[in-house]
Amino acid sequence: MSENKFVQSYNDLMRHLYEIMDDGLHSLADGLEKAKAKTHALGILTPEEMQKIGGFLQRDIEGAAHALHTEKQENLSEWLKFDVNLIESFALDAFMEVADKTSIELAQLKRHGEQNVYYSGEITAPGTLTCTACAKEMAFKSAAEIPDCPACGAKAFVRSVTLIDKSSV
Repeated sequence: MSENKFVQSYNDLMRHLYEIMDDGLHSLADGLEKAKAKTHALGILTPEEMQKIGGFLQRDIEGAAHALHTEKQENLSEWLKFDVNLIESFALDAFMEVADKTSIELAQLKRHGEQNVYYSGEITAPGTLTCTACAKEMAFKSAAEIPDCPACGAKAFVRSVTLIDKSSV
């Protein structure tokens, strides 16, 4: 089965962003705009779809940057909620390098990166999402489209399980 055009575009956008950010001259916002233009030029998505995918990638990078910037080294593993060795190496290397560079901008991004809500139909980076309704966890080992919760059909998820009291579910 071939890759969903949105997942493909997310991966293309990540690759372009990685290449642009490699020179160290661009902020995340500037690099992301340039990467969206390069990815859009491939002709796969409409401008509106490209904006949406760009928003998904920015959300994921900000979340990872926040995890990298905190005092505990294990926070990135907590953010992913599984062994980073399971992620495709280029995807992880590119994503984490951009996230690391983005952590420099963390002061500006902090209000966005701490607790984002993810919705079914969106594209997400590798990691584990937790259903806000039933606390079911779904692990993604590569960029993927988020399905409805397989346990309860809900459409909203978070990365941080600390916000969900599983004993009350």
